Amino acid sequence: MNQNKLSRLKLHGFKSIQECDLELTALNVLIGANGAGKSNLIGFFQLVQQLLTGRLQRYVSKHGGPDSLLHSGRKHTEQLSAEIYFGHNCYKFILKPTQDNRLVFASETLSCDNGEDWQSESGHFESKVELQDAGSSIYDVTVPFMKNWRVYHFNDTDDTAPLRQWHGINDNLYLRPDARNLAAFLAHLRDQHPRHYNRIVKTVRLVAPFFGGFLLRPRPNNENQIELEWTEEGEDTPCKAHLLSDGTLRFICLATILIQPEELQPETILIDEPELGLHPFAIAVLASLLHSTSKRCQIIASTQSTDLLNEFSPEHVIVADRKDGATHLQRLNAKALETWLSDHSLGELWEKNVLGGRPAR
Repeated sequence: MNQNKLSRLKLHGFKSIQECDLELTALNVLIGANGAGKSNLIGFFQLVQQLLTGRLQRYVSKHGGPDSLLHSGRKHTEQLSAEIYFGHNCYKFILKPTQDNRLVFASETLSCDNGEDWQSESGHFESKVELQDAGSSIYDVTVPFMKNWRVYHFNDTDDTAPLRQWHGINDNLYLRPDARNLAAFLAHLRDQHPRHYNRIVKTVRLVAPFFGGFLLRPRPNNENQIELEWTEEGEDTPCKAHLLSDGTLRFICLATILIQPEELQPETILIDEPELGLHPFAIAVLASLLHSTSKRCQIIASTQSTDLLNEFSPEHVIVADRKDGATHLQRLNAKALETWLSDHSLGELWEKNVLGGRPAR
């Protein structure tokens, strides 16, 4: 796999994840029962992004302090540690709780396959990787890829959701995690990447035949703002975003992040429960997009949908189980399932609890 992509994650002591050593591939699909820890794994990537941008303590405070982040609290877990590998290149850190409810670095290390290493002194409250020169080999083989991760969860699509509101027309560098700048980003693609924009429109029409296209224009009395508008097939009357169903709006967001130009895509895209509100046909189209996009960038997605699971092979699937209060993560063994799969789909095997990842009784 391309060394820009995450290849292995070793994690100790983060929320429900007591211990994990996980190999990552181009396409990774997480399944498991509610509360098994799928979202905690995806949440770890958000922690790393905050940590690398000097906002670790804000993240710790926002999420309830060290005892909410350490597995079963500091009385049970003394430190949170991680090793994040990109091939033979690696970023490592160890965080320990303080009496004033912060997390402090006990160590922080960068290493690359040319033998170059960097290690900070202990005792700092924010990452020191930026002290490395951007452009140096030891920095460039890890840090930019981690800072560029995108974690998406389009669960807020009600009438007051930010993506249905006016927003800045220049907020178009990338699609934000809650898609609040969807109209601005689509307008940028229309103007600068028309081939990809037109493909997004055609893909949306596959699952919403009534959809004619987007109408992306500045606010009449404020050219610095824009909102999502659209037209029905064969009509030219503008419709507001609140007339789109939650499922259609979520699919538009998904199509946008998965079809955007390769030069705008991060090396790794994480999506939490992308199937929410989607029709089974839309789920099949979504799976096709996930497969095709994973040829260009790494995908990590969690799901509760047997329909979506049926669109993948065992080697794509990671099962999350909760045992003795801790999350256990394990990739499926395709060879061990050969006999089962001759008569059953992956979704059926999940429902029968052959794969694990089902609620314990």
